[in-house]
Amino acid sequence: MNKPEAGLNALAEEIHSNAIDHGWWDEPRSFPEIIALCHSELSEALEEYRDGKPALYCGNDTKHGGKCTSVECGNCDEVNGDCGEEKPEGVAVELADCIIRILDYCGCTMADIEAAIRLKHEYNKTRPHRHGGKKC
Repeated sequence: MNKPEAGLNALAEEIHSNAIDHGWWDEPRSFPEIIALCHSELSEALEEYRDGKPALYCGNDTKHGGKCTSVECGNCDEVNGDCGEEKPEGVAVELADCIIRILDYCGCTMADIEAAIRLKHEYNKTRPHRHGGKKC
């Protein structure tokens, strides 16, 4: 698995280029569509959690006789997080899909997501405990 050498902006460019190559931008996408797609990935993460699935597992259980239920199965490269030909699944994967969608949009619009995250993080440091008493 290739590890990104640069920051999030470079990764956003790489992700967006891949999305273009795979036809996801053959027609313009609206911002509301992007947001809906992010919501769908988060909903998929919630369903994985509700189903009690591991954070990361191989999606093709049948290839290993129904035994492959997580990266600890021995059929995956746990160190590199590589499931080989298997489709990776799980809460972490669905969260990654949401981030990929966000970075794809940032790559399309050339938004400086690194600066935005740093700026917001620095602002959050100045906020009161639980933002003045907010609850989940």
